[in-house]
Amino acid sequence: MSADPLNANPTILSASDLPTRRRRRPSSHANADAFSALFSTSTAVSSYSSDPFTTSPSSALDSDSEDDAIVDHIDEQEIYDLISSISDPEHPLSLGELAVVNLPDIDVHDAPNAPFSTVLVEITPTITHCSLATVIGLGVRVRLEQALPPRFRVDVRIKEGTHSTADQVNKQLNDKERVAAALENGTLMGVLNKMLETCK
Repeated sequence: MSADPLNANPTILSASDLPTRRRRRPSSHANADAFSALFSTSTAVSSYSSDPFTTSPSSALDSDSEDDAIVDHIDEQEIYDLISSISDPEHPLSLGELAVVNLPDIDVHDAPNAPFSTVLVEITPTITHCSLATVIGLGVRVRLEQALPPRFRVDVRIKEGTHSTADQVNKQLNDKERVAAALENGTLMGVLNKMLETCK
């Protein structure tokens, strides 16, 4: 990270305005109200809720094996939640706050019976000549490959018309040999690990 970034005044979105499915933390005052409301009302606890005869042990075993067979569907919002908190290597803000990653620029094809699923993420650099576009794209790719099940194929691209050398960057980001070589570079891995520290 340089002391004088090329784009000293990027557009910044408020973290509270970013789309998310994650629950926002309530204030401590709200927690105290919920706690007092819970214990101020007198509710009778049914003894039937802990009755061992209400469910058979075999049905509990069946539900566990059914859970293993169920494949969780992953959608665009979940992908956005995974990558929006990645920190920018140049600014002390997240990729979501800088609008480098946007929910409409994520496309997921997760068919239930397909042998594999695909994720396409188009990133929008803060400036058209961003020298760290490849590093940002690599950070997004690494985050998704680490977090998603193995059935997913990840495709990270520069959004069309947002970078002067988008074709070259896209070629680098989607070439397995180049990505593998980049991940063997200790300095680059240090930058990527720093970017991914903020992931939730």
